[in-house]
Amino acid sequence: MTRRAALRAALAATASVLVACASAAPAALAADDPQAPHVVCRFSDPRLVEISGITWSRRHPGVYWVHNDSGGGPYLYAVDGTTCRTLARIRIDNIGARDIEAIATGTDPQGRPVLWVGDIGDNRDSWPSVRLHAVSEPARLVDQQVDAVTYRFTYADMPHNAEGIIASPDRADVWVVTKQLAAGTVWRVPLSTARITRGVAVGDVGGIATDAAMSRDGTRYVVRDYLRAYLYDAPVSAASLAAPTRVELPFELQGEAVTFAPGDRGLLVAGEREAELWWVPLAVSSSVTAQPSVSGSATPEPSTVTLAPGGPTAPASSSASAAAAGSGASVGPVGVALAVAAIGGAVGVAVLAGRRMRH
Repeated sequence: MTRRAALRAALAATASVLVACASAAPAALAADDPQAPHVVCRFSDPRLVEISGITWSRRHPGVYWVHNDSGGGPYLYAVDGTTCRTLARIRIDNIGARDIEAIATGTDPQGRPVLWVGDIGDNRDSWPSVRLHAVSEPARLVDQQVDAVTYRFTYADMPHNAEGIIASPDRADVWVVTKQLAAGTVWRVPLSTARITRGVAVGDVGGIATDAAMSRDGTRYVVRDYLRAYLYDAPVSAASLAAPTRVELPFELQGEAVTFAPGDRGLLVAGEREAELWWVPLAVSSSVTAQPSVSGSATPEPSTVTLAPGGPTAPASSSASAAAAGSGASVGPVGVALAVAAIGGAVGVAVLAGRRMRH
């Protein structure tokens, strides 16, 4: 065995065991805690390889709309929320798919219920404008082609990459969440088909925001990154953005999608190159105290959370400050112990390989 082969073997062992740890730790915790996050179902449609957005269906209870990342074309997939089975594929016929990154259930300026599809990705921060497409949700879940109404907008300062949409379910209010490394910004988007509008900055969120959503009842909204989500009380404003409640999410290699579960009693999360649809329970939050950041500006310290009783079938909290949590899905002490064991095992592989090379 060559030195390079030995190193490759060590790295492979490390990766394999660490992935197993990340999966095994939440599973072990879930077995002890029935209120912990759990997998609802697994996607088997080979076309759903890069799920980047998810939202609930207004016309079809129990159904969710998902889409792939930019390379997946102008397609939406209706999936069953309990089996993950694909029920229909919708092609949006009159648009391109430059970089579709988000979807939300909302209302257009004419008061019609629509699905907002966000062609808002811009990895180079270079597009002079980006697009929101309003799609009327089909009455029948069969493969078909539909048209969209397109709204173009830009930002007040410079182009941005974005992957999240927040849409009011019963008003023509839409916000886009940009994805920057240190911090993102929530922008309210004026809607007009006659001109390119300019977004209005509302407030900041954490960095690397990969999706966002609003609850069915319009009382809460959520923004997620690769590791966690942050829950806020509506309306979307600088004040509400200053009071997040942190939501621990299950381990995903590339967590990209979030929406509210039935009854707004939890979150559903999915990701690119992920087969699982996870349910994350609600919790009751404590108060939030703003702490000064290094720059001197007020940066909120997320509140702590406690799990609400009853899991997926628990009654929804009457308080608008109820939050989602998934502490059972974080790696925790079990994951740390397994990770240490994994690293130790990998080091052992490397040492043995080195000895073999010398003999």
